[in-house]
Amino acid sequence: MALKRFDPSKFTANTAKPLPVMLLLDVSASMGEVLDGTYARTGRTVYEDGQKWELVEGGRTRIDVLNEAVREMIASFAREEQLEHEFLVSVITFGGSALVHLPPVKASKVEWKPLTVAGETPLGEAITLAKKLIEDKETTPSRAFRPVVILVSDGRPDAGWEAPLEAFVASGRSMKCDRIALSIAEGTDEQVLRRFIAGTPNPLLRATDAGQILETFRRVTMSVTLRSKSKDPNQAPAIESVVAAAPPAQTQAPAQPPLPAAPPRPVGDPDDGYW
Repeated sequence: MALKRFDPSKFTANTAKPLPVMLLLDVSASMGEVLDGTYARTGRTVYEDGQKWELVEGGRTRIDVLNEAVREMIASFAREEQLEHEFLVSVITFGGSALVHLPPVKASKVEWKPLTVAGETPLGEAITLAKKLIEDKETTPSRAFRPVVILVSDGRPDAGWEAPLEAFVASGRSMKCDRIALSIAEGTDEQVLRRFIAGTPNPLLRATDAGQILETFRRVTMSVTLRSKSKDPNQAPAIESVVAAAPPAQTQAPAQPPLPAAPPRPVGDPDDGYW
């Protein structure tokens, strides 16, 4: 038997094709509201996020539930990662200010740092950050599958959100993303969330108690996972088929007049053939 010295330079490893998943998460002060569990009243009040709140000790808050839901989502993506593709997860938070809480990273490499609440609801700043990451071809490569962007909010955004949101849904690479919106409290400005998903087939999702929030996150996770396993991961499955098992009142907002869809992809788009 003849022998030939192995030359590793002549072999290249397969590079997984990433499916970017970006979470835009409201962490304003109202996310500290207790949803369930035992708590003790202190009699002290504060004025935060445009509302008056009583300080309490104990109980499970909305931010606690959101932390649990996101950790569970990332763990599920990590289990699903295969040689052919990977989930590139990033998290942008908006509460007091907008921050990149988790830069884009493979799901199985995420070291999760819990979310904390703070201040008002600067959605416009968060959307500007998100667009910057998506438009950057080093951060979100053209070879990746079409990104999914998930917006979660429990209230009304601060002033100045209109122009950033319009730019996100109507121009550049961001307009081609699959966009999902989830309202997690009564009184959320659903028209803002509906504008975010305009031009997509996705319904506005609603969940108000802890169980509904966790279940809706699981179904969104399932939708993204099914997409990653499909013949063409650039095509998102109809999310209605994933959330259909839940009562409509828990997962979908009441019917409202449709908003105008985002414009079609421009001719000569440099990313044509990728997303």
